[in-house]
Amino acid sequence: MKLISRFLVVAALAVCAFGIQAKSISILIVDGQNNHNWKAMTPFMKNQLEKTGMYTVAVSTSPQRVNPPRNLTKEQRAQAQKAADELNAKAWAAWNPNFAKYDVVISNYNGQEWPKPVKDAFEKYMREGGRFICVHAANNSFPNWLEYNKMIGLGGWGGRTEKHGPYVYYDESNKLIRNTNPGRGGSHGPQHEFTIKIRNSDHPITAGMPTQWKHAKDELYDSLRGPGTKMEILATAWSEKSKRHEPMMMVLGYNKGKIFHTPMGHENGQSLQCVGFITTLDRACEWLATDKVTTKIPTNFPTANKVSVVPKN
Repeated sequence: MKLISRFLVVAALAVCAFGIQAKSISILIVDGQNNHNWKAMTPFMKNQLEKTGMYTVAVSTSPQRVNPPRNLTKEQRAQAQKAADELNAKAWAAWNPNFAKYDVVISNYNGQEWPKPVKDAFEKYMREGGRFICVHAANNSFPNWLEYNKMIGLGGWGGRTEKHGPYVYYDESNKLIRNTNPGRGGSHGPQHEFTIKIRNSDHPITAGMPTQWKHAKDELYDSLRGPGTKMEILATAWSEKSKRHEPMMMVLGYNKGKIFHTPMGHENGQSLQCVGFITTLDRACEWLATDKVTTKIPTNFPTANKVSVVPKN
């Protein structure tokens, strides 16, 4: 009987352990419009996350823009625009992602304003403890949605100016600056490899990373600006264009919600394939969902002098 009891206890513990291990982190990627190739970006990120065995990844694709044909008369154009607007309205009314179902939401979206019910649902999700990742051009989105700008901290383009918040960066002497000077938000030079400098090696996302590592060819966003409240910069990259250490990894708080924001991840070049980017995304998802990171830094992680990439497929 003792042997049977011991066996049952061990079996029960094994089942519990298996259950804990088998429970995956649920992720929703939102895409559908972007000035970047979201049709290539989303499947790649989804595949890389699912490869870990830790995540189940769903995708919610927004309606596409419906534009009237060109080369119409003025009267025909007005009629075609009215028809396009009606189609747009119906499509958007039917799109309503259930953010609350997921442990983490990733935005790969940069396009038309979301309908108010979708915005309200996302704000509620974040207020009540949602977890959110903003990747690359998703920080171009929604320049006049105040709550979104609070979530991402810094953004670019879309008419962003000093009215949206200060520039935030480290200067040449490595001093953190909040610059309220007037000027447009968002810029970048040609794609190139650049060095990521870790500013906080104690954070679970960056713990164990080399203090400097070479990121694959990407757009180095500079001159982002926004509220930047409840924000910690985990890593930066030196921009020869702006002559500033620009934020490349940020964590933020929003009510009970938590956010990770990276301007890295352009679809061309090799930025998405960079082992540094993939590892960062993976560890950010785990940290947001569990408040800890068990994912190890891979042996092929980039070094201070060498980029490391995985194949596209």
